[in-house]
Amino acid sequence: MLILSRKTNEKICIGENITLTIIEVKGDQVKIGVEAPKDVKVFRHEVFTAIQAENRAAAATASKPQNLSQLAKLIKKQ
Repeated sequence: MLILSRKTNEKICIGENITLTIIEVKGDQVKIGVEAPKDVKVFRHEVFTAIQAENRAAAATASKPQNLSQLAKLIKKQ
């Protein structure tokens, strides 16, 4: 892990397309601005891990044969 010290309005560049800017430091809270291409998804860590967990749960549920047969029945009703 790289650890950097930055002050307000100072930046960190990640590759050629991503820039982090320290917007404000107040007590134990830091506000960071992220500039990245639109195709780069940026999430807070807790949101990212929740999305991953939901995706794993959905994949596990969808792969069960009984769930697929229930889905097939629903499709046939339409």
